[in-house]
Amino acid sequence: MNDAKKLERLRVIIARHKRWDLIFLIAGILALMIALLTFMALFIQMVIDGAPRLSWEFFTSFPSRRAESAGILSAWVGTTLVMLVTAVSAVPLGIAAGVYLEEYAPKNFFTELIEINVTNLAGVPSIIYGLLALGLFVYQLGLGQSILAAGLTLALLILPIVIVATREAIRSIPIAIREGSYALGATKWETVADHLLPYSAPGILTGVIIGLARAIGETAPIITIGALTFIAFLPASPIKSEFPFISFEWLSAPFTVMPIQMFNWVSRPEEEFQFNAAAAGLILVVMTLTMNALAIYLRYRMRQKIKW
Repeated sequence: MNDAKKLERLRVIIARHKRWDLIFLIAGILALMIALLTFMALFIQMVIDGAPRLSWEFFTSFPSRRAESAGILSAWVGTTLVMLVTAVSAVPLGIAAGVYLEEYAPKNFFTELIEINVTNLAGVPSIIYGLLALGLFVYQLGLGQSILAAGLTLALLILPIVIVATREAIRSIPIAIREGSYALGATKWETVADHLLPYSAPGILTGVIIGLARAIGETAPIITIGALTFIAFLPASPIKSEFPFISFEWLSAPFTVMPIQMFNWVSRPEEEFQFNAAAAGLILVVMTLTMNALAIYLRYRMRQKIKW
């Protein structure tokens, strides 16, 4: 009799847990559908407003006081150059810092303090990085309101993201890979370079792309360091026809980026400028989705190579 009561009580508990699982499943699906429907509604409205403005002239024209002749040439060129500086600055440094903290740093109070601060910095509002960059890069180092200052500012913004992603990717590798490498006589660096980094590359790449996708849409830190809202010229070309064929003059040039150009247009009272902002936003969304699609493709190819 007691066994029958216990079995019946166990069935009641299991049934209750299944009901709660079903409730949480339904709540999760509803939350996901609300988020997706909201995004789709906003995206469709942006496509409807901005698609008619997409043309070759829109990509190759400078901003103008007349909405019908305004374009995003200086904005997308500035965005490309700023993101180039950001990637070159943050990605190698972030990966190296993540590898050091995970594999080489001694476990003591100092390194634990660094790890806590790196994790906390990933959640700091972007305007704080803008104020830091304004005091450090613009005034103290004398970089001015330049592409270099903007790229370094966004590099500081995504550096904690790259470090955390690198550490998590390395940490997910089974310990047996390390032990097998050491058992065959490999050194610490050989284990890291030949085993840990190749196996963790898909996860690291995902973190890098997520960081860059966040940086490409940031406005607050760029405005803080003095990016222009209206610019009708391009910086000097990085490639020259004469030796040494590479120029760094563009690093000190003033700039604008696409989020700031969109902010400038949406602040105008004319409705035509709102359509220009929608078209620029559509391009920015496509750029972000392309970066994420590239990350998915590269991660898939890397995992296929690891399996073989």
